[in-house]
This record gives sequence, structure tokens and C-alpha cells, in this order.
Amino acid sequence: MIRKNMLAGLAALLLSTVACDQSKAELDKTKADLQTVTAERDSLKSQLDQANAKAAGLQAQVTDLQAKAAAAAAPAPAPEPEAKPEKSSKHAAKAKAEKPAPMPTATEQKAIDAHPQGKGKSHF
Repeated sequence: MIRKNMLAGLAALLLSTVACDQSKAELDKTKADLQTVTAERDSLKSQLDQANAKAAGLQAQVTDLQAKAAAAAAPAPAPEPEAKPEKSSKHAAKAKAEKPAPMPTATEQKAIDAHPQGKGKSHF
């Protein structure tokens, strides 16, 4: 009986040693995989940080260009006409009637170009 118990204990010891070797190999493989994945994650994080920094710089440029475009598109205030001596009422009425129409804005000009009216064509 002692011999059976000793033989059973020796078999259990042998099995546990073999099982530990298999677990150790698996553990080492898992550690290596973890290191690989961690390195890849760190690389992707640095790429993301660089992309975010570039995006922030480009957004600042867009904002700056939009501000410049808005400033350029804002119509300059028209200078006030100088005070001229009044003409006689006959000439004043004629001067008012001959005053040219104001120039269309860029948006109005685009609308005019998109829908031209037939020049020189009769309505009949």
C-alpha cells in the first residue's frame, strides 16, 4: 500500500511538472503577444496625437482664412459726397434723374449671370 501511495504521488508530481511546462510556454507566448500589442497601441496613439495636432493647425488656418474672406467681402463704406452748391431746380431734377444705378454685389451679379434677360428681343 505504501508502494501504491508512493507510486501515485510520484505520478501526480510527474503530471504536474508536465502541466506546468505547458502553462509556462503558453504564459510566455501570451506575454510576448501583450508586448507586441502594447507597442502597436503606443505607436497608434502617437500617430493619433500627430493627426490631432495637424487637424488643430488646419482648423486654425481655416478660421483665419474665413475671417480674412469675410473682411474682404464686407463692402467698404461709401464715402459721403462733398457738399456742392445747389443748382437751380431745373438742373437739380435732371441730375437726380440721371444718377446711375448702383453696381450689383458679387452675389447679385452671379444671379444676374445665371438668369440673363433677353437683350434686344421683343416681347411680341
